[in-house]
Amino acid sequence: MSEEQSFEQMLEESFKTIRNGEVVEGTVIDVKPEVMYLNIGYKADGILTKEEYSNENVDLTTVVNPGDKLEVKILKVNDGDGQVLLTYKRLAQEKGNKRIEEAFNNKEVLTAKVSQVLNGGLTVLVEDTRVFIPASLVSDTYERDLSKYADQEIEFRISEFNPRRRRIIGDRRHLLAERKAEASRELFARIQPGDVVEGVVKNVTDFGAFVDLGGADGLLHISEMSWGRVENPKKNFHVGDELTVLIKDIRDEKIALSLKFPEQNPWLEAEENFAVGTVVSGRVARMTDFGAFVELLPGVDALLHVSQISRNHVDKPSDVLQVGQQIEAKVVDFNAADHKISLSMKALEIEAARNANDDTVFTDPEYDGARN
Repeated sequence: MSEEQSFEQMLEESFKTIRNGEVVEGTVIDVKPEVMYLNIGYKADGILTKEEYSNENVDLTTVVNPGDKLEVKILKVNDGDGQVLLTYKRLAQEKGNKRIEEAFNNKEVLTAKVSQVLNGGLTVLVEDTRVFIPASLVSDTYERDLSKYADQEIEFRISEFNPRRRRIIGDRRHLLAERKAEASRELFARIQPGDVVEGVVKNVTDFGAFVDLGGADGLLHISEMSWGRVENPKKNFHVGDELTVLIKDIRDEKIALSLKFPEQNPWLEAEENFAVGTVVSGRVARMTDFGAFVELLPGVDALLHVSQISRNHVDKPSDVLQVGQQIEAKVVDFNAADHKISLSMKALEIEAARNANDDTVFTDPEYDGARN
């Protein structure tokens, strides 16, 4: 009997003693979807449920395998049935709290995956410790829908750390604002009027487009979108378009942009292409009571005065012309300094009448000048 007691005592002594709250390393000996069993070097195996493994609803067979080693914490040495209850989640949370506290004190930037998108913000996990980022601190611009952040890794700082009240708050907004301010300083330090830079269309309005230059936005006004006429910017430009733009002017923090590159100015060759006497074709772009403006090239308009539309009397251009109509006319005046070109359809009619030996072209004093 004494030998049996001695053997039992020796067997008992071969197992280490454990206590509640102690951290031990265990080896997984069996795993099921809801629970796993670990050898922790004690006379009884440890039991780790999925609720004590993670805050997430996971199938344990998908995250661990027999033979894996885990560092766990003793939750209860004896649950009443002689079983040892373990927790992995709470130990991870303690480690997470410590990690988060260090980041809070050092104002460190953390990176974590969004685990939940809520009505009021986002939840991320830092070593299994939940950090809540309120909607007002998610971005430096208002965002109605936060669903795009689901399962995304984001960067943030800890703005409030109070684990006793379970209040751990993350802040992404001020981090983004700081980075944009730094990018803006770097941008303004390297750019100047006349530079050609790359940008991405950020927003389009009726009067122009805002282009992100990587640190600041520049305004591409409707009047600077083309050497030609742009009626509706929203038909020509879309959010996300990549543009090569000219920096026209910088005033304080305002950047004026242009797509009217000087070397592409259509007036550079206009004097050669539209010399006096040249017969040209163009599109009626707009009309007034005194005449019609005809687009010869994008950016080059010419005036067709009402008196030069026809040999017959015309009260107003809209009586005989329509916007968009293609017409043929003769250049009767060219002013390079003022970028003005005058056209005449009547001159072509007179020439046609001359060639047809139509003497009526000279019977009206209004056309006497046509002889020359």
